[in-house]
Amino acid sequence: MTETTHTQPMRPSVSGRPRSPEFRLAVDALRGLWQDLFHDAFAYRPLPPAAVGGPLTRHLSGRPRAYAVWIPHALVVVGALVALLVGTVNTAVGGPSVFGGLLAAAPVVLTLVRPVGAFWLSLVATGVADVVGSSSWGSWPWLPGSFVSHLLVLTIVAARTRPRTAAWMWALTGLYGVWTDGLFGWEHEGTDVGPMLVVSALALLVVAVRQTRRQAQREVSAQRTVTAVERSRRTLLEERTTIARELHDVVAHHMSVVAIQAEAAPYRVENPPPELEKAFVTIRENAVAALTELRRVLGVVRAEDYEAPDAPQPTLADLDALLANVREAGPDVSRTVTGAVRELPQGVELSAYRIVQEALSNTLRHAPGADARVEIAYVLGGLGLRVVNDPPPAPHLVRAVPGAGHGITGMRERVAMLNGEMTAGPTDGGGYEVTVFLPVPAAVNEDAA
Repeated sequence: MTETTHTQPMRPSVSGRPRSPEFRLAVDALRGLWQDLFHDAFAYRPLPPAAVGGPLTRHLSGRPRAYAVWIPHALVVVGALVALLVGTVNTAVGGPSVFGGLLAAAPVVLTLVRPVGAFWLSLVATGVADVVGSSSWGSWPWLPGSFVSHLLVLTIVAARTRPRTAAWMWALTGLYGVWTDGLFGWEHEGTDVGPMLVVSALALLVVAVRQTRRQAQREVSAQRTVTAVERSRRTLLEERTTIARELHDVVAHHMSVVAIQAEAAPYRVENPPPELEKAFVTIRENAVAALTELRRVLGVVRAEDYEAPDAPQPTLADLDALLANVREAGPDVSRTVTGAVRELPQGVELSAYRIVQEALSNTLRHAPGADARVEIAYVLGGLGLRVVNDPPPAPHLVRAVPGAGHGITGMRERVAMLNGEMTAGPTDGGGYEVTVFLPVPAAVNEDAA
């Protein structure tokens, strides 16, 4: 076996020489920096209210719930007040400085509407505070108010943007601290560049982990929704395939009978007229042509390993054997028949049998040990079915059996195919009930009779 390795060619530069991967990586990094922190940095991006069904509001109702959506805004305002207080008290040596407090609070407030612009304002406010004020703490280049303000700005902006933006802000913060400390740090006793980088890194790491987790939860939720839709669609297609197979067997049987009877009919009449023989030949040819076309169209739904059943398709006359099998599993299943019992079209008989079979299977699966009742009503316009089961005798011992909804979906598909009606749901006593009506035209009833 020969293994071939494909390498992606490097894009040539303007001079014609190929660009190295390191060069492209650096260019992509600078492009990301430009998009995150420079391009349209002061764009208006107001902080949206919290989600109504979020963790802050899901347990509230009424007016408190309406006010709770503004909790994020209130937290930002509280942070701005804290920065204002610290900046006012610790900016000047000789006494409080309102201007220093405003320099500390303004960037925090700006995060409500212009998050990236608030980061740049925080750096500018830090520099202005260093020029016009001082602190008895001897910290440099972030005075106490600027330290609190910049840390809050980094955290809020990181929560409102993506992790890449947070990484760029942290890198620029470190660059600003090293640069200012290298140029002017000799005039001060200590530096707080290290504490700023460590504390902000921890805060940004917590925010990034939280954002990654929420993004993963959203993706999982979206994937679950897609999977549920695909599973439901696949279940529907599988049931339609099963119905198509059974329909093929039913119609093929009847068409074969028509062809055989049309071929044998002229021999049952002594000296039949030519017109009658020609009519029977035409009937047989049409039946054979219809049978061939039916097999060609519906044959595509058969799997490669599918074999047509040798036994005839079940009908309502075979319910006794079905109920006996269910009784062997433990529950007591009773059957009640009302109305004049008559032969119905084979498609109706087969669908009715399958619906009862699936309803009893669901009883064994979801309510083991519960008794069930099967009611069959032959009415003037069709056939009524009702399958109801009692609650399980020991609910605390019953394990939840997850299902894909094949049973209910299959029953609804069969009922829809016959233009019938179906309801399914829990009963007041804790059991489950399936009610179905399958219409049968009057002309079909007369023919069957």
